[in-house]
Amino acid sequence: MPASPPSPRPDRPDDGNVLGRTSGSAVRWISSLPPAVPVLFVFGLVLLGGFVPWGWVLLAVATLLLVWILVASWPRLTPAEKLLRLAVIALLLAVTIVRAVPR
Repeated sequence: MPASPPSPRPDRPDDGNVLGRTSGSAVRWISSLPPAVPVLFVFGLVLLGGFVPWGWVLLAVATLLLVWILVASWPRLTPAEKLLRLAVIALLLAVTIVRAVPR
């Protein structure tokens, strides 16, 4: 019976994920925070982005932050998690474009 290849450990960055390796210290710092802090930070950016006149900049920062988190965690996500995160990013990107280019 052939031996199955070892499965990747979740705590070890994937060799193909360059962003995951290069931003490891930032990811470790964010993961050391209480879970509500990053969520509230992104929520605050989105909320402020809806009310201030130059809010599209804050929305763009929130979108880029979520894209960075998605790319860094891509190898460890299930297909359903990938789809949900892509949908949230697409929605936030659409809101950013609407705020940046009003009628």
